[in-house]
Amino acid sequence: MLHFGKKHVVFCCTLTGCLRTLCTTCSGEIQNTSSHIPVMTEEVLSYMNVKHGQTLLDMTFGAGGHSRKLLQAVPNLKIFALDRDPTAHGYAQKLAEEYPSQVTPLLGKFSDIPDLMKSLSLRRNSLDGVLFDFGCSSMQFDQSERGFSVSKNGPLDMRMDGNRIPESPTAADVLASATEDDIYKILKVYGEEKQAKKIARAVIEARYLFKKLTTTQELADLVETVVTDEFRLDKLQRKSHVATKTFQALRIFVNNELNEINYGLILAHHFLKLGGRIITITFHSLEDTVVKRHFTGNIIENTANPLPLKYSSFHHTMEEDMVKDVMEPKWKMLHKHVLLPTDEEVERNPRSRSAKLRAAVKVK
Repeated sequence: MLHFGKKHVVFCCTLTGCLRTLCTTCSGEIQNTSSHIPVMTEEVLSYMNVKHGQTLLDMTFGAGGHSRKLLQAVPNLKIFALDRDPTAHGYAQKLAEEYPSQVTPLLGKFSDIPDLMKSLSLRRNSLDGVLFDFGCSSMQFDQSERGFSVSKNGPLDMRMDGNRIPESPTAADVLASATEDDIYKILKVYGEEKQAKKIARAVIEARYLFKKLTTTQELADLVETVVTDEFRLDKLQRKSHVATKTFQALRIFVNNELNEINYGLILAHHFLKLGGRIITITFHSLEDTVVKRHFTGNIIENTANPLPLKYSSFHHTMEEDMVKDVMEPKWKMLHKHVLLPTDEEVERNPRSRSAKLRAAVKVK
């Protein structure tokens, strides 16, 4: 456990046997959402296949782009609009004013869902659809004060909940207090950063120089001084900042994202009706791996299993048919291959370039 005064970080294991944090927070004034473009909207509408009078849970409301399109698609649709970000919760409240009897704003993380559903007297098997749009939203990246963007200088915060939970550690807290080995593991596992050791060493050396990293610019500059021999490109073959993976890793760690995703998928299954639909949109391989393993039934003790199915037993190697009997999936996929945004959408909205959509129906 890492200690930050009253703040603390708890380590546990999800996918790879490495570290993970307890949850966190974000705030900000309500701003114009016109710059936020929801990803793969047509695919969401098609695979959710909403009907008159159904009830959905948007687990990642954001600026409300998907929810608004769903509300416009059919009459009398009811949506529970969840987000851990107070700014996004404000957007949900605005949408609820437009659709007063149809939208119910909810503030919290995926792991808060049991208490929130209980307060609404919503029971198991009561939802027709659940939507996840994982990762950071455009509006979070666009607000420099949130500390998510490598290209916008601001405080090194990265908490999706903002100051809603003041005692939760920021990215700056983690870099100021974690050991060199912990920082290396965070960057290696959650950022898949090849230069993780060099960057972790540079962070520790900065401490010896009594230099606390408090802004995104300071962290980005530090990584640039270390990673000097690489020219990195994104998926659109554009130059990518060498600190991008470091920022991703810290964001995932600070917000406990993979554990939240794992639990969110368990809760989605719990509250969906038999035949209810789930749609997930992921933006990097770590998120997508958790989703795939849940959809294929490759989970052990409610946790996405890091091993291939045939190695799931610690005592012997099971044949594929035996594995299927033991770990029968609770979901049926609605398409054969993962769905990607069209070239036209990527050109229109470059931030959609990494999106992967999966849709399934609850069968067990």
